[in-house]
Amino acid sequence: MADGASGSLDFGHELVVDLFAGGGGASLGIEQAFGRSPDISVNHDADAVAMHAANHPNTHHLRCDVFEVDPVEATGGRQVGLLWASPDCKHFSKAKGGKPRSKKIRSLAWVVVKWAATVKPRVIMLENVEEFVTWGPLASNGQPCPRRKGSTFKRWVGRLRGLGYKVEWKELRACDFGAPTIRKRFFLIARCDGRPITWPEPTHGKPDSIEVRKGKRLPWLTAADCIDWSLPCPSIFLTKEEARAVGCKRPLAPATMKRIAKGVDRFVLNAAMPFIVPIQNYGWGDRCASIGDPMRTVTAGPKGGAFALCAPTIDRQFGASHGNSVNTPLGTTMAGGSGKSALVSAFITKYRADNAGAAADAPFPTITAGSYEKRPGGNPPLAIVGVHLDQANAGFYDGAGRSVSEPAATVCAQGSMQRLVATSLCKLRGNNVGSAATEPLHTVSAQGMHHAEVRAFLVKFYSCGGQHADCAGPMHTVPTRDRMGLVAVAGTDYAIADIGLRMLTPRELFRAQGFPESYIIDRGVGGKKLPKDAQVRMCGNSVCPPLARALVASNLGELIEFYARAAA
Repeated sequence: MADGASGSLDFGHELVVDLFAGGGGASLGIEQAFGRSPDISVNHDADAVAMHAANHPNTHHLRCDVFEVDPVEATGGRQVGLLWASPDCKHFSKAKGGKPRSKKIRSLAWVVVKWAATVKPRVIMLENVEEFVTWGPLASNGQPCPRRKGSTFKRWVGRLRGLGYKVEWKELRACDFGAPTIRKRFFLIARCDGRPITWPEPTHGKPDSIEVRKGKRLPWLTAADCIDWSLPCPSIFLTKEEARAVGCKRPLAPATMKRIAKGVDRFVLNAAMPFIVPIQNYGWGDRCASIGDPMRTVTAGPKGGAFALCAPTIDRQFGASHGNSVNTPLGTTMAGGSGKSALVSAFITKYRADNAGAAADAPFPTITAGSYEKRPGGNPPLAIVGVHLDQANAGFYDGAGRSVSEPAATVCAQGSMQRLVATSLCKLRGNNVGSAATEPLHTVSAQGMHHAEVRAFLVKFYSCGGQHADCAGPMHTVPTRDRMGLVAVAGTDYAIADIGLRMLTPRELFRAQGFPESYIIDRGVGGKKLPKDAQVRMCGNSVCPPLARALVASNLGELIEFYARAAA
């Protein structure tokens, strides 16, 4: 029938089928609701099938084009209780910009009508981008015809209704159902069994909302919950040679530098609500705490009192966004390569009395959140003060990013677009308020940090304080509080000494999508290693499992009860 068939089918009950199964996000949500994986999954991509099979070994996997599958043959003629479909959304999404669309890819949803006409699933659920409702013919230039906008969608829905289905659709955000991402998607439910279509009530909300304050909903999970604070953030001021040595790309594009400068100004220099990070405990889910929460237990010993003040942000590179706090969900994780975010964090040297600067063993220190042991012959490294995420959509987004105290931005499929920006701070002494890029650099302990570069960077790319000055000319009048990189933390002034930047890792992105730590992302069935680009692609193409779980639980309680009785 099709290449790559594996596993065995159990025909003792209604079947559950996941078309366009990808790496298994929808299947995981279905499994969380039912207590078992789908019976059949279909996908043409070898890496996707490998990841899906590693996590759902009891599913019957068909690696082929969805239109090659004969629904009657695939199901053995058995009744289908649920058909889930997540057809490719890139050629509907606004994130594709002005690039031509593919008529073939935009037509993938017609396979749902094929299954409805042949095996008539009791319930059909479809996920796509919100622009799916605009589905219509393409003009000669490869762009959607504006005069026939939405006509194909109406015809497609009409076909389902003509086959006896009641059809409803709605837009839902993943952050409202327990995933730390703002990813918003279109969901359609169709059923032909006479039962009502029901939509799940949100379980999470904005922390200051009435529902959360009254205890009716939980506060959003945030981008900060997804981030591994112990990973290094190389300086944005590294030379090509220095960057090559640590495996990163430098110099950065002017548009990227501009976004970083905006994020630093908004989420570090002017952050209103910093938060505490327990540096010595890296366990995901227990890294961060609000400044309004009680202080965690301070331990004794050489690592005692290992806390640092944080004001994180996430930078997003498209739309009119100017960034968000890390107290909100991450932006949508997109499959098309244009929903790019990056984490920006500020670091501070003062969390020990003898800490007068950054690590003394390198002129361009790597910024990390977790490494703070005192190094032989030098001062302790830096500790986090404020972070934000940069969204790396070159040419599409020039906002200030997002705060890590909010849900994360949408994750893209083509490369890791989320980037962590880490701004290191140096404690000011006496009348030391920093210096202009054209002035002699003040005394620096043991290594060259980047005071002058930071000031020049802020003037050139953002001009904090509204001073549009040429770095080669005299500095404009400096106000009482020099805003060219001066940060006050608990009444103490710090000058920005360096800024680091790194991409978010695949595991961090999967966390943002709502996948558990146990989900296998780095290898497929049989131990086949999956490269990072494949991992990110699977993440960006995935359905957020908490949303799939909520939709299935809200509409298929009878199947949940059946499986529970069968397992008892």
